[in-house]
Amino acid sequence: MSQAPGAQPSPPSVYHERQRLELCAVHALNNVLQQQLFSQEAADEICKRPLSQLALPRVLGLILNLPSPVSLGLLSLPLRRRHWVALRQVDGVYYNLDSKLRAPEVLGNEDGVRAFLAAALAQGLCEVLLVVTKEVEEKGSWLRAD
Repeated sequence: MSQAPGAQPSPPSVYHERQRLELCAVHALNNVLQQQLFSQEAADEICKRPLSQLALPRVLGLILNLPSPVSLGLLSLPLRRRHWVALRQVDGVYYNLDSKLRAPEVLGNEDGVRAFLAAALAQGLCEVLLVVTKEVEEKGSWLRAD
């Protein structure tokens, strides 16, 4: 079917969610998938479920984006900022390498780092990025098969 000369084709129907609260990850997923498949609750559940399935020995490190309270001296303000924190295993021991700490904080073994992650996720509005080698990423082996 041909169009009249000079006529513009109709624009495609593009699914687009606008920002609401701090749900940009949910909006980004739905926008890429071009439909509303994920809710905040579904995204939260996905984050909690892979926690127990993480193959931590295959993960070089974790980077967390956490809510961080704002204070003025001893006065705590009702504001929240975001802060990035690194977790890493060194010689079989996991550490919290938060740059706000005076020294690395020992988290211990895998159970210790999983407990730290669970507590961070329970606070809400926490993002976790896994740092893995290209090989691990390509194989998806950062998750246990069981």
